[in-house]
Amino acid sequence: MKFEKYHGIGNDYLVYDCQKNTEELDADNIRKICDRNFGVGSDGILAGPYIEDGDFAVRVFNPDGSEAKRAGNGIRIFAKYLKDAGYTLSERLNIRTKGGNVQVRFLNADGTRIQADMGRLSFSSKDAGLVGETREALREKMVFGQKEYDCSCVSMGNTHCVIPMDEISREKICKIGAFSERSEYFHDRINTQIMKVLDKNNIQIEIFERGAGYTLASGTSSCAAAGAAYRLGMIDSDVMVHMPGGKLWIQIDEEWQVKMTGSVQSVCRIEMTEDFLRFEP
Repeated sequence: MKFEKYHGIGNDYLVYDCQKNTEELDADNIRKICDRNFGVGSDGILAGPYIEDGDFAVRVFNPDGSEAKRAGNGIRIFAKYLKDAGYTLSERLNIRTKGGNVQVRFLNADGTRIQADMGRLSFSSKDAGLVGETREALREKMVFGQKEYDCSCVSMGNTHCVIPMDEISREKICKIGAFSERSEYFHDRINTQIMKVLDKNNIQIEIFERGAGYTLASGTSSCAAAGAAYRLGMIDSDVMVHMPGGKLWIQIDEEWQVKMTGSVQSVCRIEMTEDFLRFEP
């Protein structure tokens, strides 16, 4: 099994080229490979390219073996891989995910800076996976770990719970995420962000991702947090999202369509040993 490792502002993924590998990925394999002590280590695996009606498609797997609908940093990484591997010479691409199509554009010759059209933000409770009647899922009171929070929920093809705070930290998001990810408020597991507004054009977030836990950065989380802050009147529509791994530039138009711009870096090529997946500790 061969992989290419990339990161988008600290959010690292392994690309598994299904055109060049013959082994099938399953949940057990994914968990072993993504383990940072016993495997290669990553925030997930991007499997593809699959070809669907002339477009490239990718499947996104979380480190716990579950499948995600989409990943913002993952999409940019996959686009960079398609360029590096010679699958495309185009400046623009349409990449299909289970959470919808994403248009990407290379902003420089080597493809290290990429803009992605991430689709439309939805604040509908139905789209965001909340239980109960359909409503706009803004400023809802939710209790995680016996503490009440003011939450706004957003769908970006995947679902997010955004919690504004005066001060944020890794410790805080990990405590909240341990309860929010599988909370009874949601039909399925949810991504969670705590957010601090720095000024009208800058916010800071900490992230707990569904199926991955604490991560240094997340593209869809950045879009969701920026969207919630803008919808609540806390920021302008053009904002820089600051995360421990780096920054993403988010732009929101009058139709709530979102563009995300950020960097991607190639790290290494990896070939697994033949006995790795057969090893039982």
